[in-house]
Amino acid sequence: MKGALGSYAMERESSGTAWQPDSSSHSGIMTTSGDWMLMAHGMLNLVYDHQSGPRGDDKAFASGMLMGMARHPLGGGTLQLKAMVSPDPLMGPSGYPLLLASGETANGRDRLIDRQHPHDFVMELSGSVSQPLGPKSSVFIYAGLPGEPAFGPPAFMHRESIMDSPEAPITHHWLDSTHISFGAVTAGAVFNRVKLEVSRFNGREPDQHRWDIETGPLDSTAIRLSWNPARTLALQGSWGHFTDPEQLEPGVDQKRWSASAMWADEIAPGWKAAATLAWGRKSAVGHSDDALAAEASIKHAQWTIFGGAETTHNRELIPGQDDPSYRVGKVSLGAVRDFRVADRLALGAGGLFSLNLVPSALSSVYGGSNPTGAMGFVRVKLN
Repeated sequence: MKGALGSYAMERESSGTAWQPDSSSHSGIMTTSGDWMLMAHGMLNLVYDHQSGPRGDDKAFASGMLMGMARHPLGGGTLQLKAMVSPDPLMGPSGYPLLLASGETANGRDRLIDRQHPHDFVMELSGSVSQPLGPKSSVFIYAGLPGEPAFGPPAFMHRESIMDSPEAPITHHWLDSTHISFGAVTAGAVFNRVKLEVSRFNGREPDQHRWDIETGPLDSTAIRLSWNPARTLALQGSWGHFTDPEQLEPGVDQKRWSASAMWADEIAPGWKAAATLAWGRKSAVGHSDDALAAEASIKHAQWTIFGGAETTHNRELIPGQDDPSYRVGKVSLGAVRDFRVADRLALGAGGLFSLNLVPSALSSVYGGSNPTGAMGFVRVKLN
């Protein structure tokens, strides 16, 4: 199967218009109806979460996604429609405990700190049209409400290196929180292994109302250059100007940069590995804050082992304090075992342990320099 945006392998395409290695695995259900090709993918996690220390908490919650895609030939090119929804709003507006995470708001007044916000119910409603220019070149346009502009690596729940983890990375708001932008239009060109694209999008983060579809001006700009030099490797660099992105910081614009390398390959018969290294920077009002993430997974038979190491410069961890950012870090390791329960359905059970690293200036706030987190989960996955 060819991709929707160009004459390369379909496996290259990931969330929005982002690329991943051609050797990446695709899971889901595929069928045809006339000239339409239809695909579905879904996963539901039921998670029990424990985060230690005075800033930690315990919670049981559900997360996941259900995605449908329809593709049809159009004038020598391809029309593609995508829709994705999530059960995340059912966990409540304050999301779930996650030490060192920050971003967005639960009530429109206070920032969520040491918690991961729930994603909106509607994660994507998009369409794209591509037209070939030659055997290995094409142009395309993509639009979504919500949609994903051309910034950063694929969203974390689509990265093979970390998609099996039940928790969001603490680097989410540096690298890929734009995957739910309430208004995005992207135009791009593909030249064999290279893609250049430009987006205009609504730069405001989604608000605390998780069930609705928001609207706003396409006031922000992103540019991304992607290059897949080999079938096992995907590189990207991107820049964005975000107009008024934070609901709790009105009138403050941001500039963001991102660069990432993704790799995937079979390392032995029956063994598949994937890894991502990604960097992001947010700049606003005279300061710049960096984040770095390294992720990896190994799959064999029905087992998946996954883990990551992250660091961020975060100035949101102490509310109301206008101090330099604190450098914090996190190391996680987890595993999941899947059991085939039907031809296209798998049931999995797994666990995750995280060690959080905070500087001495924050050790009293977090009850020590190395607070921990743990999650146990079961999941159902279309496959």
